[in-house]
Amino acid sequence: MRSGLADAKKKQEMKERAKTANKLGTAAFKNGDFESAIQHYTTAMEMDDEDIAYITNRAAVYLQMEKYKECIEDCDKAVEKGIELGSDHKMIARVLTRKGTAFVKMAKCSKDYEPAIEAYRRALKVHRSNAEAFNKLKEAERAKQVWERREFIDPKISDEEREKGDEFFEEKMYADAIKQYTEAIKRNPEDPKAYSNRAACYNKLGAFPNGLEDAEKCIELDPKFSGGYIRKAEVEFYLKEYDNVMKTYVEGLNHDPNNQELRHGVTSCIQEINKANRGDVTPKELKERQAKGMEDPEIRNILTDPVIRQVMSDLEENLSAAQKQMKNPVIQSKIQKLIGAGIVQMK
Repeated sequence: MRSGLADAKKKQEMKERAKTANKLGTAAFKNGDFESAIQHYTTAMEMDDEDIAYITNRAAVYLQMEKYKECIEDCDKAVEKGIELGSDHKMIARVLTRKGTAFVKMAKCSKDYEPAIEAYRRALKVHRSNAEAFNKLKEAERAKQVWERREFIDPKISDEEREKGDEFFEEKMYADAIKQYTEAIKRNPEDPKAYSNRAACYNKLGAFPNGLEDAEKCIELDPKFSGGYIRKAEVEFYLKEYDNVMKTYVEGLNHDPNNQELRHGVTSCIQEINKANRGDVTPKELKERQAKGMEDPEIRNILTDPVIRQVMSDLEENLSAAQKQMKNPVIQSKIQKLIGAGIVQMK
């Protein structure tokens, strides 16, 4: 009995000494003396192997010291011992979260995030309300996806996919061409040619919203590349937005003055504008054009101007008065805007 009591007393003394060593380790850790902290926590572990807090504390120091492998080893020891001792599940979850963080710190490719994600998920199984593990899990999953996209990018393969798309385009197999251009974009999201070519396919198929989106992305990636302006103008031309068409072509020519397709587009646009201004359009075309014009807030504001309304009336009943008013450049500009929209017809 005396021997048992003596052993119990000695064990209790060792536990108290372990707590003292742990406190010294924590003080050293806070002061940035990591080597001393490691020594104190190691001493605490040797004196009391029934408290996983000392192992987890040393793991925290290793993490701070960027000794990630040592941190992970301590975390594994703490989890194994904690399960054996029936330790608090919150502490075990915290250890698993720390292990996941160590793996994240070492990650250099998408696969490196897999053990971190596994550790975070395991932490959540142990303690579902662990907000830190949940947030770190989401961060790791996002980082893994970013790496996967980065690893997937290959400009050489992108060029090969785009060339396959070009072959389908020449054969007028536009849907198949779109698939190849889409693969090219996945392999190199920064290639303006792939967006321009896909926009051309969408335009051929009448999917103008998609064509416009790709054309604008092309221009965003490379404002000097003519293809984006050409494809964007194709959509605007189809929608009979001739003012916008002209702006798009002019913007493209500012970057590529000698581009013949852009120059031809300007000529075609001017012809359409002149045709409409002469009234050389069908009643249906005129009605569509006027309806489109009325969607423009600027057009609607102009039509509320009493001076403009008087000029419009004079154009029908008192041409000389209208011509006098039209000498004012502001009025002239507004009337020209109405002419361009088909609201005012000049015979």
